[in-house]
Amino acid sequence: MSTEMMPLPEPGEVVVCTVREITSHGIYVNLDQYDGTNGFLHVSEISTGWVRNIDRVAKVSQKLILKVIRVNRGRREIDLSLRQVTNEERRARVIEWKREERALTIIDAVKKKLGVDDAHERAIRLKLEEKFGTLYAALEVAARKGAEGLAPAELSDKEAKVITEIASEKIVPPRYEVGALVEISSRSPEGIEQVKKTLQAAATAPSAEVHITYAGAPHYRVRITADDYKQAEKAMDAVLEKIKDGVGKHDAFSFKREISRKYGGST
Repeated sequence: MSTEMMPLPEPGEVVVCTVREITSHGIYVNLDQYDGTNGFLHVSEISTGWVRNIDRVAKVSQKLILKVIRVNRGRREIDLSLRQVTNEERRARVIEWKREERALTIIDAVKKKLGVDDAHERAIRLKLEEKFGTLYAALEVAARKGAEGLAPAELSDKEAKVITEIASEKIVPPRYEVGALVEISSRSPEGIEQVKKTLQAAATAPSAEVHITYAGAPHYRVRITADDYKQAEKAMDAVLEKIKDGVGKHDAFSFKREISRKYGGST
């Protein structure tokens, strides 16, 4: 691909850069995700205050998380800012960058195990990115669902199998847990048995794990675990609705949501 055809970032985009040269008026960098396209960080965009010694800001070959503020497509010049990058943007971009690096390492291992050339590897990568958005997202699906999860990319059985084997070794998919403390009180002679049956009937949800435990009468703790936070929340809503519908007309039902959490996952 010629230099003129290479994609350029959009203003406002947060990018990973490698420091190439440091001068008194700013820092020249290469944009890692854009085939090393040149960028410039002017001294005025380093900090909101006066920069006494620019050499203390960065070193040659150091990675910087910067925001694109201007793009001259005709001259292919990119102006960047350090001071306009928020802490949240920096944290999110670092996580994304680490995932991209891990994904490329995994695909390189796949290439070697399959014994294919660069063109074949690129074709696999493009199929995965087209169907799953990012390469890492595709590999996370493979680690979670197996080779069947890669079906949308229309890979060969061997390609899907090798990708799944290596992704499963390198990526731990995240899991999301939501909870609720449920209170059920009954004045019925068969209240305890009715509550037990209601909870047993409610302890199932598609694409989620449901655990209901006794927390001391009349309280029960509900825990929902799923691959996706919204999926876990949806399952919790369904379980609570089942419990509500299952209690008798003379029973009292209430619940209090508890703190949700994420565990596992590679960054």
